[in-house]
Amino acid sequence: MRDHDSLYHRLFTNPRMVAELLREFVPGPWLNNLDLDAMTRENANLQAETGERRDGDMIWRIPGRDGGDTYLVLLLEFQSASDRWMALRMLVYAGLLWQHLLKQGRLPPDGKLPPILPVVLYNGDPRWAAPLALHDLVGLPEDSPLWPWQPAMRYQIVDEGAFADDDLARREALVALLFRLENSPDPEQLVTLVDAVLAWFRRHQGFEDTMAVFAGLLGALLAPGVRVPEELSEVRNMLATRAETWKRQWLQEGELKGRLEGGAALLVRQLESRFGVLPDWARDRIAAADSAALETWGLRLLKAESLDDVLA
Repeated sequence: MRDHDSLYHRLFTNPRMVAELLREFVPGPWLNNLDLDAMTRENANLQAETGERRDGDMIWRIPGRDGGDTYLVLLLEFQSASDRWMALRMLVYAGLLWQHLLKQGRLPPDGKLPPILPVVLYNGDPRWAAPLALHDLVGLPEDSPLWPWQPAMRYQIVDEGAFADDDLARREALVALLFRLENSPDPEQLVTLVDAVLAWFRRHQGFEDTMAVFAGLLGALLAPGVRVPEELSEVRNMLATRAETWKRQWLQEGELKGRLEGGAALLVRQLESRFGVLPDWARDRIAAADSAALETWGLRLLKAESLDDVLA
């Protein structure tokens, strides 16, 4: 999965992809006060001393339309589960970023710390369930007088698997198509989605590098470790061919599964007619058996005097 994660990260090194992500999935009218088209990427190597920095950590400086800067801290989470301590990680990151800006003499003229927008983009299978605010991680009762002295931090989660497909389909954004591709288990639907991606690129100029990354990302999903074409249209054709193969395999597997389940059910009925209700261990063995075992046991049943004679 390292190839997939690296390519996914490359998509969000494009400022236009990041701008799309914010416009589509980070709500708030205050976003209109930020000049997303003028954002620039900053050095994210702030956690080297703790050893916690990963390739999914990015910082973007976004100028305000009325002056001043806002710093987007964007973390791409490729883990298969929520990070319970994400709010704490964000607090540490914010502190390190502010400290970095202070040391470089990059504070605004008023000498105050610039605002930070913390966003986590998560593409794991289980839905994100970690607390979004540091408040929920601090062991204090709600009426404690110590709350005014506790640090505060909250982050925005974008859990791409939490959006319904029809919701994503209504959005005219490449990021929405990316989420749909990542969450589509159906090869035939994948072909349709890749056609939609190709149509999107035809309507939007200046994304040539991003198109190449999409091709690599689809290749990583389609055939991990296998060299795939660099052209997205060629990957689409490769996917269409494989989709037909997968469909035939699934039909064959479905037919085989149906025959096995039917044969197992028949054997259970025959055994119970001879020996009474079957114990759990016998049912488990029959349910896990292949067609050869079911056939062997069916033949043994003709002369068997006990259950053990059949399943021994």
